[in-house]
Amino acid sequence: MSEIRPITEADLQAYADARLSEPRKSQVEAWLAERPEEAERIAAYRRLSEDLRATYDPLLAEAVPERMRLSVWGGRGRAFGLAAAWLAAGVALGALAGWQLHAWRSGPAPLADTTTTMARRAAIAHATYSPEVRHPVEVGADQEQHLIAWLSKRVGVKVQAPKLEAAGMSLVGGRLLPGENGPVAQFMYQTQAGRRLTLYLRAEKAQTRETAFRYVREKNVGVFYWIDRDCGYALASGDLDKEELLRVATMVYKQLEP
Repeated sequence: MSEIRPITEADLQAYADARLSEPRKSQVEAWLAERPEEAERIAAYRRLSEDLRATYDPLLAEAVPERMRLSVWGGRGRAFGLAAAWLAAGVALGALAGWQLHAWRSGPAPLADTTTTMARRAAIAHATYSPEVRHPVEVGADQEQHLIAWLSKRVGVKVQAPKLEAAGMSLVGGRLLPGENGPVAQFMYQTQAGRRLTLYLRAEKAQTRETAFRYVREKNVGVFYWIDRDCGYALASGDLDKEELLRVATMVYKQLEP
């Protein structure tokens, strides 16, 4: 049996770009499953790559402008004009990608809406772990009391796993995740048909009575999020529509209300 090569940054970038062979892809996915922070980072890169393709693929498919084609090397204008167009698009792609990755690594600007950041991170975490079959959570629902005590200690606030049987959803379990200001908790639920939902919970530095729900959609993941006193909550799902997600969010809020 051959020895498995260490996972490198080149492997991670190739995985984000969907350029890995199946055996190596499986090895990278197993490696990421044990490293939530890296998994979240690579998930963000994949989202960025998809955004760039959606934005610039139509541009690259356009015909080369006549003025560009005729202005370069006469009869060779088409070939050189096409190369120039690709170069210009590549510069734009590189500039945008660099700016986006810098923003991801540097964190939000001081005046950024931190609740929006929470919602985005909750969506990324949901997209990363909800497809998992073998390792969707760190601690299963059969150890619910241990899970709650562990997450409460690590997050720094008393957390609860709401009961969502009335919505047809049972607790799968939960895990600890890295947040922008410290550890956060994620609980996962699913229906008998396998539709999944996650509740992302973090401690808030300053207590607030703000409880108004807000909604955002990150790619195919919908998120309702709110802050209540010392906790921020984000309920995410790619399987439930907005109305269904709102009903569950209301149910969660009522159970977590002091």
